[in-house]
Amino acid sequence: MRDTAWAGSEFRTASGPVRGRPPVDGVVAVLGVPYAAPPFGPHRFREPRPVRGWSGPRDCTAFGPVAPQSAELPGAPGWREGDEDVLTLNVWVRRQPDDGPLPVLFWIHGGAYTFGSSAQPDFDGTALARAGVVVVSCNYRVGFEGFGHVPGFPDNRGLLDQVAALRWVRENIAAFGGDPGNVTVAGHSAGAGSAACLMVMEQARGLFRRAIAHSVPHGFFTVEAAAAASSRIAAEAGVAPTGDGLLSASPRELVAASDKVAERCAEDPVVAIQAFDPVLFQPVVGGEVLPVDPLAAAAAGASRDVDLLVCHTLEEYWFLHEVGGVREVSSEEELADFAGALGVPAWLADGYRALLPGAPVLDRYLALFGDAVFGEYGSRFAECHARAGGRAYLSRFARRRVAPGREARPWHTADVPFAFGNLDAEGAAFLIGGAPDEQDRALSRRMLRAWADFAACGDPGWPPVTADATPVKVWAVPDDHLADDAVSDVRALWRGVPFDLLRL
Repeated sequence: MRDTAWAGSEFRTASGPVRGRPPVDGVVAVLGVPYAAPPFGPHRFREPRPVRGWSGPRDCTAFGPVAPQSAELPGAPGWREGDEDVLTLNVWVRRQPDDGPLPVLFWIHGGAYTFGSSAQPDFDGTALARAGVVVVSCNYRVGFEGFGHVPGFPDNRGLLDQVAALRWVRENIAAFGGDPGNVTVAGHSAGAGSAACLMVMEQARGLFRRAIAHSVPHGFFTVEAAAAASSRIAAEAGVAPTGDGLLSASPRELVAASDKVAERCAEDPVVAIQAFDPVLFQPVVGGEVLPVDPLAAAAAGASRDVDLLVCHTLEEYWFLHEVGGVREVSSEEELADFAGALGVPAWLADGYRALLPGAPVLDRYLALFGDAVFGEYGSRFAECHARAGGRAYLSRFARRRVAPGREARPWHTADVPFAFGNLDAEGAAFLIGGAPDEQDRALSRRMLRAWADFAACGDPGWPPVTADATPVKVWAVPDDHLADDAVSDVRALWRGVPFDLLRL
């Protein structure tokens, strides 16, 4: 007799039938569905290949293996040597009759292009699915496997994995009740950077209609810079910086070598800014996959057919400082060195002294760093997109909590549990500064609704950026408000400062 607990959790894909978890409160989670073949052996360092099909129902009740990395994140599985089937995705869908095709939100996790996975608890798609969105998230190659430069092989393999996952969505999501013609790509940090790249990549054209980019980073390598980083890693691994040499090193050896090179960046960076934030992997600009950086491409109108929603937090880099991810800066001399490494004019760093009178050097450093990498870059990305004929919306996360002995800042990643409706997820308390209160839950409902509405119809509920105006939705407690960037002192300070690629 058929087990009725599984009713409504089986779906047929082009590769074969899949069985997800039994419905919980009307939502089915189908986890660990392969969208491409394992990218190892003869497929290593190559573009993703089609997955081999199956006949009987495939058990899809657990997340798939994560890509090679050394990170261990709260509530998420780590990488285990020998795990090869790392190109999988997950689907959350509300099973109710007569819904009709539902909008699809395709989530790309962040992690400095080096770590992370779709299994992180704050990325659970249940709450969004209850709001009427089919949620898809994917694992993709990170670190050297996904973004290391290998002579004779394609750059940006992690981005190509995401394109393959989007093609899976186009071919299969109708079986889950989703609308393949109404897909929104969404991501945070490196995931937002990936979304920005996908907006301007020819390989992804036509696969989605909208993009949500939370904390989209300014970080793109020239081919020369990527090759220099790979040469350092190859030398640390004891192999030649050639295709054959790098293939001879195991994934674990390249993960270990990358970690060691990153540790030495404070004293010996590949590109100057790595002395302050040792991110070794970035999308590589130049070549067939990403010929032009997203900001320049957006300004030229390459992505005008994609609706865009951008968000950043007000104090991005305070999080990276809290977790020890960036170098400490405490003197004016160090701040001047940082501005030089960042490639911005000295007067810009001086301007933060006027913006933050009486603030210590560390606070000015973190404010400048956060605006350079996330705040100003994301705001300008939205403006360039709008001025080239696209539709764009801009928002900022400003929710702050002050408690005895601790201040929960509006820092990097704090916005994600709010938008997903996962304030009680494992690890969320650290991001948001403790257990959520009712004002937090109300803010989460507003942010989740904005995502769902944008995915459905392209309108999150506030005015868009235009050629002449930049209205900004400011997420806050107890209430949100609308700001005008025309009167922003921070934005005025940055006017005319260019954004360039990371070069040697």
